[in-house]
This record gives sequence, C-alpha cells and structure tokens, in this order.
Amino acid sequence: MAPVLPKRWQPASVWLLYIVGLLPAAWSFYLGATDDLGADPVKSFELLLGLWTLRFLIATLAVSPFRDLAGWNLIRYRRALGLLTFYYALMHFSVYAILDQAPMFNAILADVLKRPFIMFGMAALLLLIPLAITSNMASIRRLGKNWIRLHRLIYPIAALGALHFALSTKVLTLEQYVYIGLIVVLLLYRGVRPILRARKNERKNLRAQATERIA
Repeated sequence: MAPVLPKRWQPASVWLLYIVGLLPAAWSFYLGATDDLGADPVKSFELLLGLWTLRFLIATLAVSPFRDLAGWNLIRYRRALGLLTFYYALMHFSVYAILDQAPMFNAILADVLKRPFIMFGMAALLLLIPLAITSNMASIRRLGKNWIRLHRLIYPIAALGALHFALSTKVLTLEQYVYIGLIVVLLLYRGVRPILRARKNERKNLRAQATERIA
C-alpha cells in the first residue's frame, strides 16, 4: 500500500501538483523568450506543450490501474491531472493558432481539412472542453450518473490524442512508440477491467464462504 498523506495536507498537495505541473510550460516560455528553443522556437514550444499534454493524459488514465493493481489510491489527484491535460492541450493549440498560423483562420481551417492529424487533435481538444467545464463538485451533484458517462469521453480523447501524435511525423521515434504504447495498454486495461473486478469479487466471495464454513 502507498503511504497516505495526513488529511490536512491533502488539499495543499493537490495545489502543489498544479504548480509543479505548470512549471514545464513556464520554463518553455522562458526558453522561448530568451531565444533558447533552437532554430524554430515556435515549433519547439508547440511540440513541448503537446508532449506534456500527452504525459498528463497518460497520468490521468493511469490513476485507476494504479489503484486496482498496486493499491496506490491517487483518485484525489485525477481531477488536477485531467485539468492539466486540458490546460496543456489548450496552450498547444494556442501556440499553433496564434504563433504558427498568426492567426489566419482560413489557413487553420485549410490545415485541419488537409492534414488528418490536426483534425484528430482538434477533435480531442473539443471533447476535453466539457470535461474541463464539469470538473467541479457542483457539476457532479447536478449531473449525477450522467457525469460519469460524460467523463468516459477521456477514452476516445486518448485514442484521438494517440492518433494525433502518431501521425504528426512521417517516422515514429522511440519516444512516440512509448507514449502510444502506454495509451494503448491503458485503453485495453479499461476494456478488461470489469472482467478483472468480477473475478476479484468472485474470489473474495469464495474466501468469505470458506471462512463461514470453517467457523
């Protein structure tokens, strides 16, 4: 089992996650402002923000498997990880739309229609918006079970993000294979999770019945 923080520290640890999570964006912005992002700073900045979007997306998807398989209950951090995913996706798109396309909406539309990977990325960002808007207790109370159904959009979002990342270059690098592989594994786990939980409950019931017979 993972160590548990005292309750009085838990809210502070969530805010610390937000602060630490936004540091890569701040650092990348600093590197760009000081002309330390290489020959094409806009593309480099855009790529860095995209990579961190994917990293936080993977971390968000990994919360449930960590709890199920390793006993690490990080549910309190899932909302922050999901919002960081959205923030980085929005920054990634903003750099593309404002700095790269400068902003020429006709050029952006033509780019979206011409290059499928941009279309996939745009679709993922649009699907993230309702998740970000409803990531609060008021929405959970108001939507009830519909909130759970809505937030299952994270799985098609992950698939779209993986496609966006995979098609963004002609040749996949090792890093791309690792990130895409992690997303595929996490999505597959989502598919088999109900089966694993049913078997776990069945074993628990059998142990309870055996204990009752012995008693």
